[in-house]
Amino acid sequence: MSTQKIQKFNVIGIAVRTSNENEQAATDIPALWEKFMAEGIAEKIPNKTDHSLYCIYTDYEKDHTKPYTTILGCKVENLDIIPDGMVGKTFETATYKKYVAKGNVLQGLVYNEWIKIWNAGLPRTFTADFEVYGEKAQNPEDAEVDIYIAVG
Repeated sequence: MSTQKIQKFNVIGIAVRTSNENEQAATDIPALWEKFMAEGIAEKIPNKTDHSLYCIYTDYEKDHTKPYTTILGCKVENLDIIPDGMVGKTFETATYKKYVAKGNVLQGLVYNEWIKIWNAGLPRTFTADFEVYGEKAQNPEDAEVDIYIAVG
C-alpha cells in the first residue's frame, strides 16, 4: 500500500446508482460489467488514453454504507464527445492510497480486498475511489488489480 497524488483525469463509460445495503451492489455491479462486455462499450468510447478499464465509485451520498454511483469505462483525453447512453466525468487531482489485489478475479478477489479497505479505518474523503484493470488483469485467474482510495 502506497500513497500517491493522482492528477485530474476524465472517464467515459456506463453507470449505475447502487448501494452496499442489502447487497444491492453485488447484483448491480456485476450486471454493469456484463452489459459493458456484452455491448463492447470500450470500443465505443472515443479519445481513450489507454486500454485499461476503470471501475469508479463516486457521488457518495455519505460513505460506503449509503448510495453511490459506479462508473465503468475508460480514461479519455476530454469529454467533448460522450456517446448516447454513456456518462462522462472529470475527477480532480487528489491523494489516494493504492492497494494491489492479486489472485483470481473470478473468486471474489476485488470484493475481498474491499472488505479489508472498509475495515482499515482510513481517513477516506468519499470523493472517488477506483479500480484499474490494466495489462496485469488480462488473465482473470492470475490477475493484478490496482485499487485507489481517496484519502484526506
